[in-house]
Amino acid sequence: MEGYPREALAKRAGVEADYVDRLLELGILEAPGPDSGFSVGDVRRVRMLRGLEDGGLPLDAIATAVRRGDLSFRFLDLESWDWYGGFLNQTYEELSRETGIDLDLLRILREAMGFARPLADDPVHEEALEWIPVLRVVLDAGVDPLSVENLIRVWGESMRRLSESSTSFYHSQIEVPLLSKGMSDSDVMQAANEAVAAGIPHIDRAILAMYHAHSEHTWMSNVVEAVEATLEKTGLHHSVSEPPAMTFLDLSGYTRLTEERGDEAAAAMASILARLVQQSAQDHGGRAVKWLGDGVMLYFPDPREAVRSALELSERVPAAGLPEAHTGIDAGPVVFQDGDYFGRTVNTAARIASRADGGNVLVSDNVVRATRDGGIRFSDLGPVELDGLERPIRLYRAG
Repeated sequence: MEGYPREALAKRAGVEADYVDRLLELGILEAPGPDSGFSVGDVRRVRMLRGLEDGGLPLDAIATAVRRGDLSFRFLDLESWDWYGGFLNQTYEELSRETGIDLDLLRILREAMGFARPLADDPVHEEALEWIPVLRVVLDAGVDPLSVENLIRVWGESMRRLSESSTSFYHSQIEVPLLSKGMSDSDVMQAANEAVAAGIPHIDRAILAMYHAHSEHTWMSNVVEAVEATLEKTGLHHSVSEPPAMTFLDLSGYTRLTEERGDEAAAAMASILARLVQQSAQDHGGRAVKWLGDGVMLYFPDPREAVRSALELSERVPAAGLPEAHTGIDAGPVVFQDGDYFGRTVNTAARIASRADGGNVLVSDNVVRATRDGGIRFSDLGPVELDGLERPIRLYRAG
């Protein structure tokens, strides 16, 4: 790839050409050879330096640190920083005219991803182009733009959490050990980036593969539920005489607590919860199927044992210093594939759990009918409408 002239470098970095001259004068940016031009790494350096300065760090102090060898931005030449792109020679208003996509929608979606909402004459970041084909497909399909915005907000928040947890891991497991060996800050930045550079392409593919695996799981769940609904409408859906039960248990206020206490505290809470749940499930003939961040999905061949385990955990979880648990249970046929369970029973249990308050165990009438235990009391809450279900279902509070 040919190098960038001064003006092209400035545009890619989103700065004025005079700013490039200033960095050259300070010696933070090195002038290219007469026949080479500025590099992609130079684009990253200019963008980062502008960000540092906008964040309140003086360029002259940075230049002094670079001259002394206390600070270096050589790591920005590594391929692991290829995702650190630049700006296009195009504004959002121009992109809107070119693509026919509403300007406000382009700006709103950029904000929905978790970034500042751009102005109409702001330059377009190059990664924004990857969203144009996606928007064309969904808009041509007649999808509501507000639904698109809501979906992208979920994606953006998930990506933010993924990147922040990765950064925390990188700092604690790569940078801190190097610093403890007495390396200078400048050498640590270079060595740490070199240490992870080889893994970046593999990490990208692994994360994409994980997303595809979760997509397959979700789509399978939708297909199973659709088949069940079809069989029910045609009178071919038969009840199971001794149905299994699916349980969803979540911790109340988990997200707020993790934000207040940090990822390490969240990991500690998850570890304590895992021990409690695994023991209780084993004692009652069930098993934990999968963990869901702030909770767990469990399978029990006997609905009665599912209720007993849930009531037991409703006491043991807060006694262990964790937030109160809220639990939902449904009984009925499930589909087992690749170590996981699918079907309407699974989805209903999850939605019941989302309705339960902290410390409560809510169950469906399917569970009550399948449970014959004089030691368990059920309080009838009547028909309740739950998100995602076509009609209300009768819920009971177990105690």
